[in-house]
Amino acid sequence: FMYRVGLTGGIGSGKTTVARILETLGIPVYYADDAAKTIMNTDTGLRQQIIQHFGDASYTEGQLQRKYLADIVFSNPEKLALLNSLIHPVTIRHSEEWFLRQTTPYAVREAALIFESGASENLDFIIGVYAPKQIRLQRVIKRDGLTADEVQKRMNRQINEEMKMKLCDAVIRNDEQQLLIPQVMELHEQLLELAGKSEVKSKKSC
Repeated sequence: FMYRVGLTGGIGSGKTTVARILETLGIPVYYADDAAKTIMNTDTGLRQQIIQHFGDASYTEGQLQRKYLADIVFSNPEKLALLNSLIHPVTIRHSEEWFLRQTTPYAVREAALIFESGASENLDFIIGVYAPKQIRLQRVIKRDGLTADEVQKRMNRQINEEMKMKLCDAVIRNDEQQLLIPQVMELHEQLLELAGKSEVKSKKSC
């Protein structure tokens, strides 16, 4: 039995930082975005579907042309929804197989779109990482070299941050007011306890 934890937050919220802290505590993390990039290059079925819907230019010499696809989907909500509908089921299946291979009390799936993709249904506990919009905007401009307008467009494609946090079981505030590590440590202890309890429960029900 593996206690499955989701980790989510809007762009620039600092969810990767939280994931890295958990990794230093010995907790394995599945990075859904990185996995999706790999899968889009390696899964032949998915590749055929992408070419079918977005054209031969989606791949050059077997490699996904990310900029070509991004230019199409980021200005067209229907195309973005279509692309996500092709990718999400494949990455969710991939992460389920990954979870089964882990041996720690709990493991984490880090993804921006945990609720939007339907991945939340397979998880036992979801952590949200929250930062005010202005801070997130500044972080992403600095990190990715984008304009405020480009970042805003990306933010608009994710569900409202306040609403997303209400759907989470626990929220870590990364607002430059509160220290991050103590919050993660406290949650880690809580998750070890929850994982232990659910393991006992699953053994009883066997």
